[in-house]
Amino acid sequence: MQPVPHAEVLQNDWLPPVAIARRAAVDEVVRRLDAPRPRAPPPWTIGIEGPAGSGTSVVARRAAREVADRLRAEAMGPPPRVLAVRVGALRGPHGLATALLQRLDEGFDGRGFCVNEILAGVLRRIRREGRPTILVLDDVGPGAPSVAPVLVAVGSPDRFLPEGESGLPPWWTLVAGTPESLRAVEGPKGGRLTFAPFVRLPPYSPEELTAIVADRANRALGRPLPTAEVEALVERTATEGGGAARAVALLKRRLLGASAFAGLGAPSAPFPDGIPIEPRVVRAIGTASGGRAARLAEVKRIEAELARSQGARPLPATTLWRRIVRLEQAGYVRREIRAGGNGGTVSLLRVLTPIDEWVTADRRTGTPRAFAPWDDDGRWSAEDRPGSLRPDPTELPRGAAPD
Repeated sequence: MQPVPHAEVLQNDWLPPVAIARRAAVDEVVRRLDAPRPRAPPPWTIGIEGPAGSGTSVVARRAAREVADRLRAEAMGPPPRVLAVRVGALRGPHGLATALLQRLDEGFDGRGFCVNEILAGVLRRIRREGRPTILVLDDVGPGAPSVAPVLVAVGSPDRFLPEGESGLPPWWTLVAGTPESLRAVEGPKGGRLTFAPFVRLPPYSPEELTAIVADRANRALGRPLPTAEVEALVERTATEGGGAARAVALLKRRLLGASAFAGLGAPSAPFPDGIPIEPRVVRAIGTASGGRAARLAEVKRIEAELARSQGARPLPATTLWRRIVRLEQAGYVRREIRAGGNGGTVSLLRVLTPIDEWVTADRRTGTPRAFAPWDDDGRWSAEDRPGSLRPDPTELPRGAAPD
C-alpha cells in the first residue's frame, strides 16, 4: 500500500479549491444571491439541483464561500459565518436541527428538546451575535431528513424569537440535492422560502470525471496517478453510476485500501463466507439509494426490472425483505419506517457501509442450500422450492410491511 500524504482530500467534506467543470454554475449561484448588498428584499435563497454525484454540494459550498468572501471584502460589520450541513447523513429533522446548533455550540446535546426548540436556539444565537450567515443544506435526496422545519424557521424567524425581537442579520440559504427532493420541500412546505428557478446541473461527462479523479489523486498523493488507473476508475463509475461521489469513493478505496472504511466492512458471524444475496438485489439497492438511502418500494421495482431483463422471476416481497434483514444483520444497511402517504407508512433503507465494501456470495435461484446459510431455518427459500411460488409469510415482521 503506497503512502498517501494528504488523505484528507479524499474525505466527503473536503472542498476542492477549484470546482472542475462547475465554474459557470458557481458564478450563476453567486450572481443570483447578489451579495453583499442584494437589491431584492429577503429572504435570499436558491436551489441547486442535479442527479447524485453531479457536483451540487461542491457548487453550493463553493458559492457560499465566495459570498462570505464578498462580505469580508466589504467589511460589513461582524465577520460572516457559513453553516454547512450534509442532510443525507443525519437522522430526521431532529438530527438536522441538532447538527445546526452544534455548529454554533459543539457541546450541545439535542436529547430532550423538540425540533422547534432547537431551531429557536439557532436563530436566537444568530440574532444575538449579529453575524451575516450563509446556510448550506446539501445532500438532500431520497430518504434524507425533511429540511422543511428549518426552511420554515428561516422564512418566518419572528415565530422563533423572543417576544419583542424580530428579524435576523443578513441571511442567505442554499439548498442542494436531487430534483425530486427539492421540489418536495419548495413552496408551502418551505414557509416563505422559494428556490425557483433552480440552478440545474447535468451529470458529469466521462472527460470531466477523469479530470476530477486525476486532480483529487494528484492532491492526495502529491504526484499524478497513472492514466490507466484513472481511466479504470472512471469506467467502473460509468458502469455502476453515482457520478463524482462514487468516483472519489472508488479512488479512496484504491489509495487507502481497507483502512478507508475501517470497522465498516466485516460481515457478522452468521455469514462467514459472504451474505447470500442475488447480485441484482445489491445493484437495485445501489441504484435506488445513490449510496445513501432509498424507499424499499423503489428497490423492489428496480429489482423486478433487472430480474425480467435477465429472464428471471422477480423476488416475492417477503423474500426480498429476508435479503434486507441479512444485510442489516451484517451492519450494511438499516431499515427505517416513517409516517407517509395517506396516514400510512414508508419503508426506507439507509446504506451504512459503502456498497463496494459489501462481502456477498452470489445467490442463485433454483440451487439447493448445500452448506451455505441460504435460509435461517435450513430450508430452501420459498421461490427456490421446486413447484412452489409461495413466499414464506413467517419471514415478514409483524406490523411492518415493505412498500
